[in-house]
Amino acid sequence: MADEAGSIYWYDPNPRAIIPLDTFHLPRSLARTIRRSKFEIRVDTAFRAVMLACAEPASGREVTWISSSIIDSYCELHALGFAHSVESWFDGELVGGLYGVSLGGLFAGESMFSRVTDSSKVALTYLVERLRRNGFCLLDTQFMTDHLKRFGTIEIPREEYQNRLAHALTIWARF
Repeated sequence: MADEAGSIYWYDPNPRAIIPLDTFHLPRSLARTIRRSKFEIRVDTAFRAVMLACAEPASGREVTWISSSIIDSYCELHALGFAHSVESWFDGELVGGLYGVSLGGLFAGESMFSRVTDSSKVALTYLVERLRRNGFCLLDTQFMTDHLKRFGTIEIPREEYQNRLAHALTIWARF
């Protein structure tokens, strides 16, 4: 993350939040939205645009940790194949999505945004299915939010997270 002065640091909360891939909860109303195919889901087609949308001020958050140097760094990771975006499109317009970093069997979700109801939730659901199919074992969300809690997100102690992370890094998974 970056602080208000732009200094970059490693964010290591205790406890740490993860979404267990095997117990992901899909709310019924969201399942209906997905069945209606309201959104077109794309992967890695608008990475920088997703980051810029995530960095926009939001209600209750006027300042973001997503600085211009963070955006440039993550775009380099994207070019190298380590950072990815899952995007929700509606009528040809980017309306929601998320981005994160993949290493081994880990996907570290960094941020998400939504301009249309359920657009980021559909992107998250797609992400979970992709991770399951491709052999990932750890979806890191860093911290708990009410938004993430409804999907089965749990908090685990730092030591348990570090053990899971060490295991995930030994797994070969391809985003």
